[in-house]
Amino acid sequence: MFNDEIELGNLVETIEHGEVIKSMVWEKRLANQLDDKRSALFQGAVAGLKPELTFEINNFEFNNEEYVRFNGKVYTIIGALKNGDMRVLICTTHVGSEV
Repeated sequence: MFNDEIELGNLVETIEHGEVIKSMVWEKRLANQLDDKRSALFQGAVAGLKPELTFEINNFEFNNEEYVRFNGKVYTIIGALKNGDMRVLICTTHVGSEV
């Protein structure tokens, strides 16, 4: 049973009138926000990034997306660990203007 709704996203490039247009494609997923203590275990392996949120979704629903949107804020996925039939997404605040 999932308690939260998140959106997973990827940046997609299309060409219109000879110009490259970048846009985000978002898909809704049901997820569980996990205890932030799990993020601390991953923190040592990620140089320069601070994990902030961790979510668990069904593994079959993950398609190598790069971003999570939750409560109106965009996060970058810095780790996607498979755990049986589930996928644990480790996220940090997104920095940049592409999203």
